[in-house]
This record gives sequence, structure tokens and C-alpha cells, in this order.
Amino acid sequence: MDYLDKYKGWLNSTSIDEETTNELKNITDDKEIEDRFYKDLEFGTGGLRGIIGAGTNRMNKYTVRRATQGLANYLLKRKDNNKVVIAYDSRHMSPDFAYEAACVLAANNIKAYVFESLRTTPELSFAVRHLNCNGGIVLTASHNPKEYNGYKVYGSDGCQLVPHEAKIVIDEVNKVDDYEKVKYIDKEESKTKGLLEVIGSEIDKVYIDKVKELSLRENVDKDIKIVYTPLHGTGNMPVRRVLDELGYENVYVVKEQELPDPNFSTVVSPNPEERAAFELAIKLGEEVHADLLLGTDPDCDRVGAVVKDNRGEYKILNGNQTGALLIDYILTSLKEKDELPSNGVLIKTIVTSKMGEKIGEAFDISTIDTLTGFKFIGEKIGEFEENNSKEFLFGYEESYGYLAGTFVRDKDAVIASMLICEMAAYYKTKGMNLYDALVNLYEKYGYFKEDLVSIKMAGKEGMEKIASIIEEFRSNPPKIIDNRRIKTFADYKTSKKINLIDSLESEILLPESNVLHFTLEDESWFCVRPSGTEPKIKIYFSVCGKTQKEADKKLEGMKKEVMGKIS
Repeated sequence: MDYLDKYKGWLNSTSIDEETTNELKNITDDKEIEDRFYKDLEFGTGGLRGIIGAGTNRMNKYTVRRATQGLANYLLKRKDNNKVVIAYDSRHMSPDFAYEAACVLAANNIKAYVFESLRTTPELSFAVRHLNCNGGIVLTASHNPKEYNGYKVYGSDGCQLVPHEAKIVIDEVNKVDDYEKVKYIDKEESKTKGLLEVIGSEIDKVYIDKVKELSLRENVDKDIKIVYTPLHGTGNMPVRRVLDELGYENVYVVKEQELPDPNFSTVVSPNPEERAAFELAIKLGEEVHADLLLGTDPDCDRVGAVVKDNRGEYKILNGNQTGALLIDYILTSLKEKDELPSNGVLIKTIVTSKMGEKIGEAFDISTIDTLTGFKFIGEKIGEFEENNSKEFLFGYEESYGYLAGTFVRDKDAVIASMLICEMAAYYKTKGMNLYDALVNLYEKYGYFKEDLVSIKMAGKEGMEKIASIIEEFRSNPPKIIDNRRIKTFADYKTSKKINLIDSLESEILLPESNVLHFTLEDESWFCVRPSGTEPKIKIYFSVCGKTQKEADKKLEGMKKEVMGKIS
């Protein structure tokens, strides 16, 4: 069916309510109709995600119900007595979508636990295994703008579905080709049948206690001044509770961003990667002379840190920098306590800086690479436990996601916030801040510098343009960038890595993914891939120099030449 057939199908369907039908009838722009119906929402690195509205390519109660029916069919083919736990964030429609999913599950005789109010994504990951569930759902669109919502699916291991499992669910969803096939009973009937249970504080306490157990030091300066912003999301209660129970008394919350707000009215985007999201936190930090600023995204799985540089100005640490600092702090702390395991391991993604890997080597700790997406890190943790081969110490990605401990199988900004505060408090006892500590690491391991360029290309034409750019890099890989030869070209879609200097080819032992990775002869690299959650193409860059000046020059040269190939 083309998009117009789908559009007319919704208009004429007895399954679609009058409010939705009227919304569709009021669309006068053919391009808008095409964008809403030219495809179905797909599972990417972040699950189902899209703009809220009517249509197959939108987040609405029908696409949520359909996805949930597909998930139910997937679960029922695997096990009886299924249970699923559902959480939701502060976005528009999140609680509504949560109960829509619960009512579909209940109609399929699958028990749904739904949190009483908004909760973080990492707590949902924890709750899946804590409640011995067969799966989990969280309604969130992470740091996307207010128009978006999303639907992340978790397996019984507390991880987001990895590609081969997601494909099976997608196949089941695609079989639901008529909304009449979706089973549904209302909320009251679901509760009466014992198939819908509301949960809350009893899960919170167990989770918070486990987070506190990950603290590595008591003898730190807990008088440190911390400014925190939840950016209108779910982090406010758990982050503040953990810090309070650990004895941090000087925590200042950005009042304008403290309460849930689905419009994220104080920011253009609730993204802790962007300095604009920290404007109010920086203002408060200057007023109270804060040592550290923290900001978590709406579902509280990612956290950004801000510290004063050597000029006394607040500087946002990027994800690679914070990850490197945490690795050094964790490994140093464990070594001092003689608790560094001989089989310990760090996990990072293929687009994350190698600085953390070099730090690990100094402690005789190995690093494993995974594809982009924290589910691959969570999957590895499960493998280690199953075969008792490695002890997971820390996992991270450049996009501000971090994890210590194994009771959560996704990135966790509550855990990370606690560790960053403790790390900053530790360095304060030494008369240093995190910026000073970072410079020390650069002096010891080299000046690593990274950058990311994201180009938005919306709609069907944008998707085709993204595919064209990537295919050009794939079929005509560059040989020289900024007067440096490219040593290896890795194509994760074909699972092949080619040494362009000696023409030797090797197999990539990771799942297939539409990612191209180029490593230069000086170990600088760049990577090209489509976003799994947004209509964007992403180009990652990483270099290392003996000095900051050298690193800056290398990065500028590589970026200029690579971006010149993208038109």
C-alpha cells in the first residue's frame, strides 16, 4: 500500500476514533500526509520513536497498541505466565501510552506492572529482573524535542532488545496488519482480572539502596557544592535522594527545571550534551560558587557534567572526557582497596574515544568494543555472567551514557551522577577539580579530542539522501585524509575490515549494522552512520596529539576534508 492508501484506510476504519479521524481530515498538505503514512515506525537503537500525532509514522495510541500486540504475540510464543513491567517519563502522552500498552497486554492474558508515576529508564531496566518479568516497556523519547515520544522494549535480561530479537518483534508487529487484530480491555477490567498492578516505592527503595552500594569512598569532601538540573524530567527524585542519603548537603536544584514539564519550556532541547540546556544551571552555579554542575535528560539515563576550567569559566565535559575520568577514578579506587579483579573488563562503543582504553591498559584491564547502543553493553554483561569469563567494571558511550554495577542493564544517570559527585568530592580533598584531573590524564595518556557532526535530513527524501551519502563512502572509500593515509576501512554492514595498506581482509565479529569506520595511520579515526532514533546522519571524529595544539590541528584538518565529501 502506498501512503495515500494507508491514509484513506485510517479515515475509513471503524477502529479509528473520531478525534483521530478529524485530525487527519484537517491535513491539507500532501507532503504532511506522505510523511505520516509513507512507512511504519521502526525499532532502531532506541526502539520505537516518533512525533506524536495520527498516522502509521507517528506515535499515537494505535501505533502503541499495534506494537504491544506484536510484543504480546512474541512473548506468548516463548513462555506462559508472562509478566511485563512498564514505566513512563514526563512527556506528552507518556502515562496514556503506558496504560494503552498495559491494557493490550492484559487482553492477551499477560500481567502488566505499571509504575504509579514517572520513573527513570534505568529503574525500569532494574525492575524487569527484580520482578522476574519476561519483558519491559518504557515510554520516553529521551532527549528529543517535546513533539516526540517513544516506546523502548526490554527483554527478560533488562536490556533493550538487540537486533535479532527486535527483528522478531518487528515481524510480529508487521503481522498485525489490521487494528481489529489488536486485543484490548479497559483499565478497570484489567485490574479486576489481576492483570494490571500499580507499583512504586517498594521498587524505588531496593533500587536506591543498590545504587548507594556502588559508592567507592567515604573519605571525600561531601561539603562540595553541587548544582543539579533534571531538565523537567524523571531524575529529580532519585538523584537527589541518593545524594542526600550519602551525605551531600550542598545540593542546589535549578528551580525553573525541577518539576516535570512535557513542553520543556526553559530549553530548546532537554539534551545535557548541549550548553544551552545548562544556561540556568550555570547561572545558579555562579551565584552559589558551585564546584560541579550536573544535568540529566528527561528519562535520566544520560548525564552531563560541568566544571570550571583553568580560567574559572564553566566548561561542559563531553561524554568521552567524563568516561575517561570515571574509568581512572574507579580503577584507582579499586586498586587502592586491592579489589581490582584480574579478569576485569571495560566496555565501550565503536564510536567512543580510545582514551579510556589506554587508561585501562595502565591498570592491566582490557576493553571490549560493541556497536552503538547500550543494549550491546548490557548484552555483554549477561554473557560474562553466564560463562563466568569476565568481571564487568564499567561501560560507557560518547553520548553521555555510563554504567557501573550489573543490577541495571542500561545506561544509568542516577548511578553516574552519584559517582561523578563522589569523584569531584575526592579530587577536592586534593585541591583539584575535575578539569585539573582531566588535564593530568591528557598529560599522561595523550591529548585525545573528539567531535560529532549531526546533519538532520527529515522525511522520505532525507532518508534517501542519508542512504546515498553512506553508500558513496562504502563504494568509494577515501584513501587519504588530511595528508594521512587511511589504514583500515571497517564496514559493519558486510562485517568486513580491510587493511588498505596491505590489502588484508578480516571479519568483524559484531552484529551487522549500517556503520562505516575509517582508521588513519596515526590512529585517528572517523565514523559515518545513520541515527537509529532520529532522521540524521552522524559523523564522528577522534584524534590524539602530544599537545592540545597538535590535537586541535589534526581534528580541524580531518573534519574539513571529510565534511567536504558530504554534499
